[in-house]
Amino acid sequence: MAKLENKVAIVTGAASGMGKSIAKLYAQEGAKVVVADYNFEGAKAVVKEITEANGQAIPMSVNVAEGDAVKKMIEDTVSEYGELDILVNNAGVMDNFEPVGEIKDEDWDRIFDINTKGVMRAMRKAVNYWIDNDKAGVIINTISTGGISGAHAGATYGASKHAVVGLTKNTAYMYAKKNIRVNGIAPGAVATNISSGIKNPSELGMERLQAVQGIIPSIGEPEEIAQAALFLASEDSSFINGVVLPVDGGWTSPF
Repeated sequence: MAKLENKVAIVTGAASGMGKSIAKLYAQEGAKVVVADYNFEGAKAVVKEITEANGQAIPMSVNVAEGDAVKKMIEDTVSEYGELDILVNNAGVMDNFEPVGEIKDEDWDRIFDINTKGVMRAMRKAVNYWIDNDKAGVIINTISTGGISGAHAGATYGASKHAVVGLTKNTAYMYAKKNIRVNGIAPGAVATNISSGIKNPSELGMERLQAVQGIIPSIGEPEEIAQAALFLASEDSSFINGVVLPVDGGWTSPF
């Protein structure tokens, strides 16, 4: 039997990279998948790949920085499929490697709106849906090694992801007796397009991060992150809760 047979899963940021690989693997394992992304054309292309492989999926245009859009994403999922079992908060953006002295307020707000507040809003809506309907649920947050290290990105990105670590652990503990599990994945260097959003990187930030970047053992593939996301979504991890799992080829092991 497939590991996610008859489960309903939302994956944000699923038009490309890790989110795309997670969505495709979940569908392969029997889940009905909502492919949610700001890039709706990309989301539709992923759904086409899934359905051509005999999987079930629908695309949704979602800007996770907007509270109403996040709320509607979960409501529309339940309306379409009658259920929600798994929420994968994967959408995220990178900063320009700025140290704190170079942060602009508007950049801080934008990154936190997507990386942190969007995650919180989706978690809040999902948790309340499960509690109100006496249902079990699983949340997986894509956090990044930038959430467990101080030198894998700039100050804003690092702070936004450290906040999600705290949110993940607190939520896991608070709802542990409600049959709701919450875990995180901390990918290291992975071959995705997240770096395409980097514009005019900080000279100081790039200089200071060079040594840390230089010891990356290898670049991971999105499919390798998807395998971790499958494990945490399935019954194989039924007794794992409140954990942030580094999937980084050993990058963080020396620290």
